[in-house]
Amino acid sequence: MDYLSQHGLTLLLIAVYVGLIIYIGWHFQKRASQNVNEYYLANRKIPGWVVSLAFFSTFISTSTYIGQAGESFKYGLSWAYVALFWVVFCMISWLVMGPRMRSQSIRLKSVTVPDYFHLRYQSNLSKSIRVLSSFIILFATLWYMTGIAKGGANLLNTVLDVDYGLGAFILIFFTCGYTMAGGMYGVMWTDAIQGILMFLVAIIMLIIPFYFAGGYSPLMEKLANLQHVTPDGSPIGDGMMTFGGVASMYYIIAIGLTIGMKQVSDPKLIIRFYSIKDKASMKFAMTWTPIFLGISLICVMCVGALVHVMVSDEEAAYLINNTDEVVGVMFNKLNNPTVTGICMMGLFAAGMSSLASVTFIAGTSIVKDIWNIWKPMEEQKIVRRTKWAMLGYCVVVFLFTLYPPAGVVEMSSFAGSVFAASFFPTIFGGLYLRWGTDIGALSSMVAGMVVNVIWRFGIRFNFEGMEQVHEVFPAFVISFLVYVVASKLTSNRVPDKDHLKLVFS
Repeated sequence: MDYLSQHGLTLLLIAVYVGLIIYIGWHFQKRASQNVNEYYLANRKIPGWVVSLAFFSTFISTSTYIGQAGESFKYGLSWAYVALFWVVFCMISWLVMGPRMRSQSIRLKSVTVPDYFHLRYQSNLSKSIRVLSSFIILFATLWYMTGIAKGGANLLNTVLDVDYGLGAFILIFFTCGYTMAGGMYGVMWTDAIQGILMFLVAIIMLIIPFYFAGGYSPLMEKLANLQHVTPDGSPIGDGMMTFGGVASMYYIIAIGLTIGMKQVSDPKLIIRFYSIKDKASMKFAMTWTPIFLGISLICVMCVGALVHVMVSDEEAAYLINNTDEVVGVMFNKLNNPTVTGICMMGLFAAGMSSLASVTFIAGTSIVKDIWNIWKPMEEQKIVRRTKWAMLGYCVVVFLFTLYPPAGVVEMSSFAGSVFAASFFPTIFGGLYLRWGTDIGALSSMVAGMVVNVIWRFGIRFNFEGMEQVHEVFPAFVISFLVYVVASKLTSNRVPDKDHLKLVFS
């Protein structure tokens, strides 16, 4: 009874939200299950405002609302500069990648990103490119989903005293259920609703520290004279407010690039361009997606730094090394069940929107781009087996979440680095470079993946002074150079003129 009196309202609001999202997913079940085009792409009929909100809510996940917000507790208000990189890449994604990806996917009759590679780089190796890209998706997605689930489970544990494993189970498998049922329809429409909620919650989260401190002036005065210490034990002072005061600008740039570049290379975001309804919808999304993203990010990226005024010296010393718990502590300090309940709905939305999209991408990669290539099957079997593949993959993610290999931000940034280095050269080359070849694409993917893994697990944390050199820098540069050089050296493998005319018409 004590537990319900303390957390009952928050639990009720979360239950109402989860029930609504599950209902929407099941509402589209019949329509989505008609054929592959309906289940995978929602028949390319999603309105621009829905796609815009879905893109925003999918990109900004639990790793942002919990992980990135918490990181600013360590790195100060300078962490907001990460948001600048992300907004720039959002604009690049919608202006440079989106229109061409939509038109080329229609002409090539592509329904997934791996099969775009297959159809664009037409050759006897294109199936290999498709399968390889699917395995890369499954590898990177595992890291990303684990980060999202870890952040959500930590929040449930901190705010509602829910066991970590149970919280991860609820978040992963409730999301899996409505994603399996509604396909792309369910993913897009639920993501749009979640996007609206997430936008409002980002603003509320920023307001909480100001309310707790008694207004703008008292908060800023406290923030400018902190007695808290950095991870190495030195006093923070006014470091939270000073540009680069407690943050490595190199690290800020690295996180800005690794996660920001996901918008131009991550299949769960690229596939959004496939389903958008028409050119008018595309124009709407081009304008409003960076706005939704920018406002939300500025709010979220500042929260952690402001939480310093809400905690004691002892609490700060703990949180500076456990930043994934900062947001949960903020809600506990506020001690307002209504506000906490509303914000928890938004944070659930942040986790579920991204989990739904990556679960869907994992399922389509397993069935359409690996299994169906190995052993072709009829459409109804593809849809049915995609659902079961999602469930199986979520089981694997759950097991990894029980023993996460790193923090939320690090797992998300590593996944972003893998996508950026392995996929961006091949996607950009496919969209813009007529001379790109299958060998260039295949070699670039291998190089991006190999350099990422070697740099992170063999170099970055094993050699002094290399920890701040994020794997995205060497991996992306080498991958892009490999694409260019390999394509130029194999110019005899450029697809024929008729195929290029189809692609670029």
